[in-house]
Amino acid sequence: MATIDPVPTYERADRPPVDLRTDVPHPARVYDYLLGGKDNFAADRAAAEKGLQANPSSRVPPRENRRFLVRAVRHLAAEAGIRQFLDIGTGIPTAPSVHEVAQAVDPTTRVVYADNDPIVLSHARALLTGTPEGQTAYLDADLRDVDAILDSPVLRATLDLGQPVGLLLIAILHFVGDDDDPYGIVRRLIDALPSGSYLALSHLTGDFNPAAWEKIAAIYRAQGVTMRVRSRAEIDRFFTGLELIEPGVQVVSRWRPDEAGEATPPTDAEVSVYGAVARKA
Repeated sequence: MATIDPVPTYERADRPPVDLRTDVPHPARVYDYLLGGKDNFAADRAAAEKGLQANPSSRVPPRENRRFLVRAVRHLAAEAGIRQFLDIGTGIPTAPSVHEVAQAVDPTTRVVYADNDPIVLSHARALLTGTPEGQTAYLDADLRDVDAILDSPVLRATLDLGQPVGLLLIAILHFVGDDDDPYGIVRRLIDALPSGSYLALSHLTGDFNPAAWEKIAAIYRAQGVTMRVRSRAEIDRFFTGLELIEPGVQVVSRWRPDEAGEATPPTDAEVSVYGAVARKA
């Protein structure tokens, strides 16, 4: 890997401070609540509880999605030899974080986290820990602003885009509406990475329980938050032109599950998240 000059590992976009608006629910905090975290407020808990009324299994997708993330990063680090990761849509820090999983395989691994959620920004310092040999950085940026991410001095100083990168888009694209061209966003990010890079992606689906997930999406929309659950065919499109690794696009609990799994694994309908890892040739 090329030598990269050290720069500050934290960057905030040039925009005015954002009010956390604790009086309205926020996706990152709702997710945190469903995972059993403590970084949430009454409005977040109320929205989550409404979601649980619409779908009593709503705690399962965040849990299984998180497990998928850990397995995917471990695979990329241990088996694919990836030593650089770009995690967009990081969310509130939850152990183990990407750098903890990857640097356990190789302490020299570098990770850039990117998110535009104000609650994540307030926790960003927790993402800037890691091994002395490696490096972690945080970028305050919106997934929809691809140029701001790719042109960031923090990203350019932390990652060598001439070497393979593991791009992580975990449970973020269902918050990107069709009008924002999510497929174009993913393509532009992939196009900026060299051959041998990987995409790990997960996405909510309504395939198994469309009525329940439409109710949940409506709860988010009523609060001004875009949620677009997509079908298996729509999620497959994100991997166009890439080489899917086995077992391909699967409900995340079925993607290379740990041998010591649960005695009674969740059903596909309870999980309702597809995920996959694919390689850029």
